[in-house]
Amino acid sequence: MAERCTARVPGVGLSYEVSGPPDAAPLLLLAGLGEGAVDWAPVAPEFARDHRVYALDLRGHGHSGRPGRYSLELMRDDVRAFLDAVGADRVRIVAHSMGGVVAHLLAAAEPERVTRLVLEDVPLPRPRTPPPLVRPAGEPPFDWEMVVAVRRQLDTPPAHWRDGLGSITARTLVVAGGPLSHVPQDGVAELARRIPGARLLPLPVGHLIHRDAPREFAREVRAFLTDRADPASPERPGGRASGPETPAAGP
Repeated sequence: MAERCTARVPGVGLSYEVSGPPDAAPLLLLAGLGEGAVDWAPVAPEFARDHRVYALDLRGHGHSGRPGRYSLELMRDDVRAFLDAVGADRVRIVAHSMGGVVAHLLAAAEPERVTRLVLEDVPLPRPRTPPPLVRPAGEPPFDWEMVVAVRRQLDTPPAHWRDGLGSITARTLVVAGGPLSHVPQDGVAELARRIPGARLLPLPVGHLIHRDAPREFAREVRAFLTDRADPASPERPGGRASGPETPAAGP
């Protein structure tokens, strides 16, 4: 059973769900644009069988704070501070879509900290023709200003994001959604080629692989995360500046 908690990092409070054995290797789940921790409900219990799972609401999403300042670099820095706050010195990451951009930015900036990386249908950082941006009716579970700021970066990403993929040292699995996905699959394949040693796994069910094929996704990802074939030292659940997991006071 996942517990809803809150961590304070510079400038924002981050809400997250935590589950799994406290002494297991830490696994961070990062969702796509507009989604949060609850998006991982179809697969998080499987991952929690052998990991301490942290499913995070990024800034401007879900129950996390809406500070009014948004960029993918700020989200990357939030994740770094969050890992410090929960004492996760080295971490495995599973990330979808926009969350995958945040994940590969962190893995490029701190290659010694991210040991395994799963990127689910993540776009290659290259300029694209922006699809229409339509605000949903009612009150969405995210800050619309965040969507505007992040979409601007996704449409015209800086070139050094793409160059940074070559700095990633984590064992990496890139999962591609196939022709049913709106994400260009040639770009997903190139993303895998640019990350040293990355493996490309097609699961052609569309962009929302972990929702539309949860059993297959969880099986493949767990096998990748728990494969002990490499000699890398194990991740430790404790490490840097750590603090208690604080139950959230409310939504």
